[in-house]
Amino acid sequence: MPTVTIGDRSIEVAANTRLVLAIEQAGIAIGHRCGGYARCTTCRVKFAAGEPDEMTAAEYAKLQERNLLGEYRLACQIVCNHDMTIAEVAMTLENQGWSDTGPTPEPTVTPDPTTHPRSTFTHS
Repeated sequence: MPTVTIGDRSIEVAANTRLVLAIEQAGIAIGHRCGGYARCTTCRVKFAAGEPDEMTAAEYAKLQERNLLGEYRLACQIVCNHDMTIAEVAMTLENQGWSDTGPTPEPTVTPDPTTHPRSTFTHS
């Protein structure tokens, strides 16, 4: 089972758990205002270690659109299939003052879980 570490919290999760859900399981109220569909970027994270070498086309498109490509990743588009250490959860219930974090994401990556090596995407 992969271990996800965020700050001083570590949690073991079932393989292929969405990272956004793993972070919630660790007790961090991460944003997912669009429900985990790669439309809002409120689930963005920075990695300290274990960043996946691939990403979904939806993640790439949204990060590119928001000029966040290479700086953040979208936790809703990543599955935990190895150990990961998160350096920063950018938007949480506490630091944004929301009344809730958003609709609960589905257990599997949506809209399209197909991933591509990050090297196939270029910065423009």
